[in-house]
Amino acid sequence: MPEACVLIIEDEDAMLRFLRNALQTQPFKLVEAASGKEGLAKAASYLPDLILLDLGLPDIDGLEVLNQFRSWSKAPVIIISARGQEQDKIKGLDSGADDYLTKPFSVGELLARIRACLRRSALSGVESTEPVFETGDLRVDLANRQVFVKGDEVKLTPIEYKLLTEFVKHAGKVLTHRHLLKEVWNTRDDNQTHYVRIFVHQLRQKIEQDSARPRYLLSEPGVGYRLKSM
Repeated sequence: MPEACVLIIEDEDAMLRFLRNALQTQPFKLVEAASGKEGLAKAASYLPDLILLDLGLPDIDGLEVLNQFRSWSKAPVIIISARGQEQDKIKGLDSGADDYLTKPFSVGELLARIRACLRRSALSGVESTEPVFETGDLRVDLANRQVFVKGDEVKLTPIEYKLLTEFVKHAGKVLTHRHLLKEVWNTRDDNQTHYVRIFVHQLRQKIEQDSARPRYLLSEPGVGYRLKSM
């Protein structure tokens, strides 16, 4: 299996050393850039399998880099930033980032997020002849519109099913309230986020063993939710 190419766009020397040390022991080809313009140029040259993107770059904002990159590539992007406010995370995820790590973070968490993004990216290009999603005891048969937990079928309402399938399509990725409102309820009204909370709660009661301690539908406080892919 060929090594994945990871492009690091980061101008802070200490963070760049941390990322380099964390990744150089992994089966990755590393490419580095210290500015937004250099990062976009290297992205076009190397066509990376994944980008680690800092937002606070010296020339252009990281979100602008993300927007330009997204205009021609679907490769996963993980934002790594000191901007830890909920609105910063939401902006990054809604702009097309696949994940968001707030500095400081551990090597283990970084590698887990990278593996999840690369795994999801690899699967997205494969046309499955048996469209069945499984994680833990949860099984979603997309062809037959059936959901099972520990082998027992779970009956969902149309909205609950549509919400779950949106999570399945983006398993492992954080989906913002805004994204879910648009895709499930066809609205962009941020004042309707209570719909998301209500239906996620209902969904958890049906698919989780303990809805108060979910294993599958995980909360990203103030931002949205993630379906954990085990």
